[in-house]
Amino acid sequence: MNPRIEILCTGDEVLTGATVNTNFSHISQKLGDAGLEVVWGTTVGDDRETLLEAFLRAGQRADAVIVNGGLGPTVDDLSQEIAAKAAGVELEFNADWFARMEAYFARRSRTMPPSNRKQAMLPAGAEVLDNPVGTACGFAVDIGRARFYFTPGVPRELHRMLDEQIVPRLLARLGRPSSNRLKRFHSFGIGESRADGLLAGLESMVPDGSLKLGFRAHYPQLETKLTMRGADADDVARKLAPVEAEVRRRLGNFILAEDDRKLEGVVLDALVQAHATLAVVETFTGGAIAARIAPQPGAEHVFRRGIVSRDLVEVARSVGLDADTVSGELDTAIAQSVARASLQATGATHALAVLVALDEGADRLEFGGTVCLAIATADTVVSRRARLLGGREWIRLGTIELGLDCLRRFLQQLPVDERIDFEKV
Repeated sequence: MNPRIEILCTGDEVLTGATVNTNFSHISQKLGDAGLEVVWGTTVGDDRETLLEAFLRAGQRADAVIVNGGLGPTVDDLSQEIAAKAAGVELEFNADWFARMEAYFARRSRTMPPSNRKQAMLPAGAEVLDNPVGTACGFAVDIGRARFYFTPGVPRELHRMLDEQIVPRLLARLGRPSSNRLKRFHSFGIGESRADGLLAGLESMVPDGSLKLGFRAHYPQLETKLTMRGADADDVARKLAPVEAEVRRRLGNFILAEDDRKLEGVVLDALVQAHATLAVVETFTGGAIAARIAPQPGAEHVFRRGIVSRDLVEVARSVGLDADTVSGELDTAIAQSVARASLQATGATHALAVLVALDEGADRLEFGGTVCLAIATADTVVSRRARLLGGREWIRLGTIELGLDCLRRFLQQLPVDERIDFEKV
């Protein structure tokens, strides 16, 4: 039987909405990926009485509680104090962690403020949860019937502690196999329901029930997740390999990257392998396509120039075209002319032009934009037209992804004009 898990987030800034609580969603997703179920989610401000009540209530109804926040050095960081009170123990000074903090500051040529001593005060008998990237000491302690795991609010510190300290402990308490792998496929152009249909019956490929299929839609991309459990790493790899191959076969060209890779990284790697350089011309997207590629390591050898405007006449002038070339209704011929001209103007080997004609007026159900894009090299030019609906931000995000994905497809010798679910036929 799965443990009943509660996530308890603390902090006035989270409770009032001043800080968007992305930590809750990260914890919940990570636990779900490991096959662990979150039953309750609670948010509490920086108030001693309210925190104590929340800890005691969670300790009565949950088997495990992950508390996020309140481990800092300031007066409103109350997690250690209230945890000790709820557990019925005193706070004790942890000399080992204090030494770790002193070394942390020394490595940065800084003197540790006296207030940081508070972070080395832990409930008596607490189990230390290592934090290799910060000064907030995580810890675990029993309150009521539940095991509580206290984590820092800084996202990168939380992420490390969750992956390396907490999820393995929760799985060990269940007696589950210690080997657990999450395989992720990132796609653009298909919605969640279509992907679910394409992958119907996939879990039956592993009859022992150790495979879980899941999706996370975050427009404009869709993440398809395979969670596999096994006796050891070799067992997991053996069972997962044919399933991975089947996902690639069924989702096909829509898969743009896997695991921690991103679309812009895939595009950059393909350009590097081709010894190519790139120029980008954008309207309406505000330079977001260039911003996805230009900051990456190695892009200094590839990215030649980005041209950004809301006005096609300005675009034409920037690449040496006459204004008459871009007059009239936006179409793929204009996009092709702009892409070809940008090759000449920048000396790049590849040019991507992504041009948008936006509907006039306020956002509404049928508000949309016409996207005409072209990719040009010295030898060829390909183009694509799409009609996207959904409001300005939806169109902007879809256009950025469409432009990058079409460039990926071109570089991988895949069809650029394959229809996607998000365009109006």
